[in-house]
Amino acid sequence: MTFFRILLVGALLAALPARAVYAPIPEQEQGKDLTFTFAGEVSHDSNIFGGATGAISSMVYEFAPSVVYNASVTDQTFLSLSYRLTLDHFDDRPGQETLDSHDLTARVAHAFNQSTTLDVVDDYQVARNPESVLNGLPLNTDQSFQRNELDAHYSTDVTGKIGADVKARTVYYKYRDAGLGRSIDRIENLFGLAGNYAVLPETKLVGEFRHQDVYYRKLGEIKNKSSDYLMGGVDYAVAKKLTTSARVGAEWRHRASERSATAPYAEVSAKFDYLEGSFISAGYMRTLEEPSDTVRFTDTRVNRFFANVQHHVTPLIVLSGSLTYEPSQLEGRRGQVNVDEDTVRTGVAASYLPTKHWTLSVTYDNDHVDSDDPARDLRRERAGANASYAF
Repeated sequence: MTFFRILLVGALLAALPARAVYAPIPEQEQGKDLTFTFAGEVSHDSNIFGGATGAISSMVYEFAPSVVYNASVTDQTFLSLSYRLTLDHFDDRPGQETLDSHDLTARVAHAFNQSTTLDVVDDYQVARNPESVLNGLPLNTDQSFQRNELDAHYSTDVTGKIGADVKARTVYYKYRDAGLGRSIDRIENLFGLAGNYAVLPETKLVGEFRHQDVYYRKLGEIKNKSSDYLMGGVDYAVAKKLTTSARVGAEWRHRASERSATAPYAEVSAKFDYLEGSFISAGYMRTLEEPSDTVRFTDTRVNRFFANVQHHVTPLIVLSGSLTYEPSQLEGRRGQVNVDEDTVRTGVAASYLPTKHWTLSVTYDNDHVDSDDPARDLRRERAGANASYAF
């Protein structure tokens, strides 16, 4: 599944009615506990390894069956389990031509009462054909990995106007290639506390503290780091169809054996639902992220601008588009220079939903990276047609 198709599916789900208070689920899954889906795709990838030079292109044939179980265990507890197998076959891929990927997700959401909820989600992936390739690696490098993410979110109302949130996340990365794994296998832990105050029914002031630890499996004594974030902001429902959210603050990052740093942090977003099932969303984020080259760089300072649109041409035809622009800087370790990069990712899709069981789509994605280091440049295009049947 391409980056843009993930966005498209998420957008479609967000527009559908909820089965319970816990989360919206697709129309195909409503009214029953167990849903099976069979999906197939034919696509062309212009750069299957994400190489800066010597790009290898290939036709890709994909078969992806999945099963989802959704159930209200009690009036207050919702349970969701899902598994997806993805088989990708490449006409022109050095080495193994058929790759199997797996995605297993479990979720429990419990409402203690009308104002207090706990939501826990665990997602385990084995990605043999990774969607976001790591630029700057030698040609034909195996970038497949295992990833597990566990998220927990507890929310409660302290008073009629004051609310509190506790968030926790742990993410584990393990790469299949031994050399790549020694460089970037890691665990990222995040803990957060947030409070909000309803100044008006449509306006909430928010304050938040977060702490993050990053532990690398190899050479952690020179790569490990921790961060503390402090931020404030506002959530404002401008109108029934227009919502906005903003967080601004600072991050204090302590690096093992490298200089520590203070950096601004920002999250700003807005969403306008201009028609039933049609919307425009946009936003900006400034943060520090982990680099793919930990030998030369400590962090990546990222400015991320994004815009998404979904438009129902008819009740059965949906057009979607996305644009992400990321001017960033890789911060060099002692003796290494900083490297500036500009990343642009675009995607468009047209989907036809003739019945509640069938979805037919055509998609196109384009990734473009311009870097001060030519070995990190990237040009990649993917175009495909796919169909899925759910019952």
